[in-house]
Order: sequence, then C-alpha cells, then structure tokens
Amino acid sequence: MSKVLRKKGVSLGAVLLAIMLTITACGSGGGGGSKSAALPDLDGRYTPDPSTPAWKLDTKKETTDLTWYVNADWWNTDFGKDTVTKKIKEDLNINIKFITGDDTKLNTFFAGGDMPDIITVFDSNSAVAQKASTWALPLNDLAEKYDPYFNQVAAKDTMNWFQQKDGKTYGYPDYSNTQADYDSGTIPAKTAFIIRQDVYEAIGKPSMKTPEEFESAMEKIKSQFPQLIPFGFNSIGTGTGSLGDVLQDYLGVPLEDKDGKFYNRNLDEDYLTWLKTLNTVYRNGDISDDSFADDGTAFEEKVKSGKYATIMLDGVPQQGGNLQTFMTNNPEDKYIAVDGPQSTVGNQPTLNQSGITGWMINYITKKAKDPAKAIQVFTYLLSDEGQALVNFGIEGETYKKNSDGTVEFLPAVKELQLTNSDKFKKDYRMGEFIFFGHDRYKALNKDSSPEAIKQMQEWGNGKLKPHFILENINPDQGTAEARSLSAIDTTWNTTLVSLIRSKTDDDFNKTLDAYKKFLDDNNWSKIVDIRSEKMQANREKLGIK
Repeated sequence: MSKVLRKKGVSLGAVLLAIMLTITACGSGGGGGSKSAALPDLDGRYTPDPSTPAWKLDTKKETTDLTWYVNADWWNTDFGKDTVTKKIKEDLNINIKFITGDDTKLNTFFAGGDMPDIITVFDSNSAVAQKASTWALPLNDLAEKYDPYFNQVAAKDTMNWFQQKDGKTYGYPDYSNTQADYDSGTIPAKTAFIIRQDVYEAIGKPSMKTPEEFESAMEKIKSQFPQLIPFGFNSIGTGTGSLGDVLQDYLGVPLEDKDGKFYNRNLDEDYLTWLKTLNTVYRNGDISDDSFADDGTAFEEKVKSGKYATIMLDGVPQQGGNLQTFMTNNPEDKYIAVDGPQSTVGNQPTLNQSGITGWMINYITKKAKDPAKAIQVFTYLLSDEGQALVNFGIEGETYKKNSDGTVEFLPAVKELQLTNSDKFKKDYRMGEFIFFGHDRYKALNKDSSPEAIKQMQEWGNGKLKPHFILENINPDQGTAEARSLSAIDTTWNTTLVSLIRSKTDDDFNKTLDAYKKFLDDNNWSKIVDIRSEKMQANREKLGIK
C-alpha cells in the first residue's frame, strides 16, 4: 500500500473497502467488463503495421493532451522541461499533465467518473488492480487495433502473469523480472548491509556474521564514534522497514515449508535469533529510538550526512543519490557493503528483487480521450529506443555508444552526475522516468548507477533468488481473510518494534507469545491455506515444479 496512506494513518481496510465498492459500482453501472469497451476508429490517421511502432506512423497534427494519475505524492510531475521528457513530448507529439495523490484521491476518480487517461498504481493485489477489467482497456485489444508493434516490446511472461480471467491483460508494470532476467545476471541486488569505510577500518574490519561478532562490532563503533548511530535501517512507519522480509531474505530464511506450502517466515527460529540480537544491541544503546520514529525523509537525511555507522539497507538504487551526496561531500570516505549478519543455521542469502510483478503498474482507462496515442506511449517507453532515452538520454548529447554494445555518459554529463546529483536529475532525468523501466538496460551503461552504489551492487552478485511463488498470494480484497491479514500485518509491524525494544528477555518472549495468539485468534490457518493454494497456482502459471 502507498507510502502516503501509511504516513497519513488512514484505515487501510476502510479505504480498500471503499475503493472496491466504488469500483464495483462503477463497473456495474457502466456496463463493466472489456466487452463494453468500444475502441474508436483511427479515421485514416495511419494504418497499423506490426513491424513499425505506431507513433512513427501517426499523422495526427494537433498535440494530444494526456492526463496521467500516479498514486504517489512523491512523483515528479514536471513534463517537457528536462532532456528525457522533452524528447518524449517531441517524438510522440503529446503533452502530459501528471496528477499525484493517495488512495483516497484515487477513489475519487472512480466515484466521480472523471477518469484520467492513464493510471499508475503500486499494488497488483489491490481492489483497483483486481477489478481492472471494469475500468481499464485491455492492452491486447489496444495493440491489435492501434499498435501491434506493442506485442514485440512487451514481455510475454509479464503479459501472461497479469492476464485476468477473461484472458486479457490490462496493466503493464515496470521492473518486471522474468526467470530469463534472473538467469542473465544483469539484475543488480537492491539490498546490502553497508558500513562507513572509515568506521570499518578504525574498528579493525571485524567479522559481523554471528550475533556475538555483530554485538561486539556495534560496541566498538559506539566507543570510537560516539557521534554516530551504530546501526540504522530503513524507515519503519507502519511497515517493517528493512527489518522484516528484507532481513529475512538477507539471512536466507526459507520461502516455503518442506511440503511447498506457505511458511511463516516471521516465526523462523534463525530470524528470531537475530531479532533477539538486535534487542541486545538496542539494550546496549547501539540503536537509536529515533530510528523507529523517523520517516523516509529523516532517514535519507541521515544517510546523506553519514549519521549511521552501519545500515541494513533496502532500495540501494533509490538511495543512490543520497549515498553519492555523502561520498561527494566526503572525498576520503564512503559507505561500502560487507558481509553482515548471516544465518546461524547455514542458509545462504536469497535476496529479492521486484519479481515478475514488478513495481508500478500502468493502465489505460476506458475514459482515455485518445486510446491510440495512449498505447503508443506504452509501446514507445517499452521499446529499445524509449529505454535508451529514459536511461541514457540522447546519443551524442548525453551519451555515446561503444563498439562492444555498451554505452557511457559524455564527460560533462558524468561530471554533473558525480558532483551535483540534484541538478543531474533536474536537467536530464535519466533513470528517473521509470514507468516501464527495466534493469537490463541499465546494465548496458556502467554510469547508469551512481559511483557510490556500484560496489554494493557487485557485492550482491549471485545472491538473488526469484520469489515468484510468493507474489500476489494474499487473500482477495474484501474477504474476511483479507481483513484478518490486514490486522495481522499491522500487529506484526508493531510486534517487531516491540521485540527489538524489549527491556528484558521475558518481555521479548511475552510479546512474541502475544503475536502467536493473535494469529490463532484471527483466521491464520485459513490465510495459510489460501496462500498455499495461490503458491501452487503460481507454480503452474510459471511452470515451476
């Protein structure tokens, strides 16, 4: 669910229920379902050609105005001012008005019927995504009527993954990684345990793999660097920051039980051993209470200023600018990835990535004023040409191609990236316009990632493992089990914080027992059954044995 929703403390269940009811009403009232979507004719604008992107064929003279809603208030709404969006505007002859907001604002679109042309959401398990056939146009039909070249740039596995019961696909995500992408080795890790290099060297580059070694290292940091916070982690808010599934992946907690059914990783003994360790570290004064209250902005400011000695970091690429700022402002120092906490039972890390579900999911609504132009935007951004633009800019202006097929930024662009990441983003926006982004293109340019995170990404080589079987396995929205799961997730998030902040071992055990009882009292066994069934469905969909 959106960061916005979490920040505002809105009742998750209430909002989802409201959205679902509104969408259902909208769908039934408007004769929902793909069959009602009559696509307008092209009226001679161009003749679709499977071998040519439609945006290159379209003869429409007047500029098309598109409204694009992004369900995140942090999205940069500028369009046409930087190198990337200026080129998109020119090539496609469009103006895009971006609107941003939270789930409540999203719901107002469905309630009022004044829908934008394109909608981007972040939860493929949400009611909005599950009911997409009632308010969005099928990409299959759009491609067939307006732009068959779309089928050449859209990944078949991804289209199949998002296929709904009517056999059609309505949304397309960014960073959808298929098994082939994992096998290629071009996907970088996004998780790392990092430490300031000056701190690491000053305390003697100790091993921090076992609970005892970790506790000892934190004590050395506090003794030698009292101005720093020995251990930090991503903002928790109402989630788990990087101390939930991210830490579990880092420790290699199993994804399923021995029978291939859902496994409650929160109660894994190996993971709980490390939570007890973090509790000891907290009681020793090596974790700041502020870290539990900091929002994303406060966390990022501490990363920028190097306030944390060590960080269990999720979203390495997203923190690239902040880590680069610290590195630029401290030429003799930087954060580096090292082997941090490791499994006490010998499991290897199984770091996650965005998976086949990806992250942002983009839809063209039934109210789109020019659906032909809208699918052209999707095709353009998914194509090699569009991906080169959003990742590298314009050849000869911002980058050059090498004889081995790789690319590199031109010197002035590289210099700006290294010395002024904020201006680099504002002027060029390379790597920022990510609606259809994919890491395979970033891999062509060693400059795509800031210098500050390259070592961290290299550290993660060989540690990624697909989590496909765990994707989209929650109970359907609106069911009793979904409401129970929402309560359980909320309870776990507060339980996790309470465990780490326990004053005694006895408090730790009582808190854990209370969580287990909450599971028993809230339909947990039924939720496990549903998740296990959906895991089996995922295996069958992907051909996993």
